[in-house]
Amino acid sequence: MAKKKAPAAAGTPAIVALNSARAQFTVHAYEHDPAHPSYGEEAAQAMGVSPERVFKTLVAEVDGALVVAVVPVSGSLDLKALATAVSGKRAAMADPALAERTTGYVRGGISPLGQRKRLRTVVDESAAGHATICVSAGRRGLEVELPPATLTTLTEATLAPIARA
Repeated sequence: MAKKKAPAAAGTPAIVALNSARAQFTVHAYEHDPAHPSYGEEAAQAMGVSPERVFKTLVAEVDGALVVAVVPVSGSLDLKALATAVSGKRAAMADPALAERTTGYVRGGISPLGQRKRLRTVVDESAAGHATICVSAGRRGLEVELPPATLTTLTEATLAPIARA
């Protein structure tokens, strides 16, 4: 995978962070359909990528602290497993408005990279089974493809079994 700089119009904080880290990544842009019921499934279909390789970024609250969970769009987040992964007791999905304010991104475009406030991040362990995965580049209709190790390094993420089919 060759490093590809995004067009100037796509200079989201996530892409800026990847460029600053001199990371290897590819940008994928597609026309977002506001009527599509699932941002992640829409991305997988639009890019022609298996849903197991496209990961969604979710923000949860574990024992009062916000935590980012990155799981395949083909599954869902196991909140109990997320709590366990961060040595917490109870997890719930964060209020969407709080997630947007804290990360600096809008729902459906939240990226694990380049967030306004760096949050503890957990990536589902299935990511390690792929040469590359896709995550939001920071806006709807824009994804970045990168090696899972790059994502975990740049976000200082933990790999853990947090997804369920």
